Amino acid sequence: MLTQLELEKNPLFDGITHSDYMKMLVCFQAVQRSYRAEELIYDFGNNHTDAIGVVERGSAALIRIDEEGTATVLEELGTGGVFGRNLAFGGSVGDSLEVVCRTPCDVLFIDYPHLFRRCENACSYHSRLVQNMLGLLSDKAQALSERIDVLSRRSIRDKLLCYFRQISEKTSSDTFTLPFSLSVLADYIATDRSAMMRELKRLRDEGVICSDGRQITMVKIEKIGH
Repeated sequence: MLTQLELEKNPLFDGITHSDYMKMLVCFQAVQRSYRAEELIYDFGNNHTDAIGVVERGSAALIRIDEEGTATVLEELGTGGVFGRNLAFGGSVGDSLEVVCRTPCDVLFIDYPHLFRRCENACSYHSRLVQNMLGLLSDKAQALSERIDVLSRRSIRDKLLCYFRQISEKTSSDTFTLPFSLSVLADYIATDRSAMMRELKRLRDEGVICSDGRQITMVKIEKIGH
């Protein structure tokens, strides 16, 4: 269960008091579970419930594994991140979708039909939670659009520059810190880590970027191809 301070920082519960949050857990028949790092939280192939998972603490990743065993990160899930069968990305036959912990996680599961059906008690926090959930889904759609933009680029170089430019525009700065490790970045742009590291070195050698670990500075504006 979230503390008052944690609740205030969680976008799903924006505008909801701690006392209403406690009532909501009962009203929605919510279930809270804890997981260890690297533990499987949700398997879309074997989980047949309509529950929506909400990351209350920690971080996780939505991962697609194709028939050849290649893993691709579809989405990073931080505090307030949501997932579930009704929110899943479609995949090819033979692909599997999993949500796996990056760090130890506390996850709240809410029944999907219960969330969106009319509340018999006319709870004000119910309406607020639905509004917040719709906002998170809108953010999810935007993130998917940005991801597609990155993956549509043909070369590793263009994928990297496209992603770097997205972050630069969001932060309004040519210098920014990547939200995850370089290994996860390789998964995010769906490429081999060694090949990506070689391309990063070329970008540094050519003076296109400067980098120090996860901190990147865009030095030159380079046209990105498709």
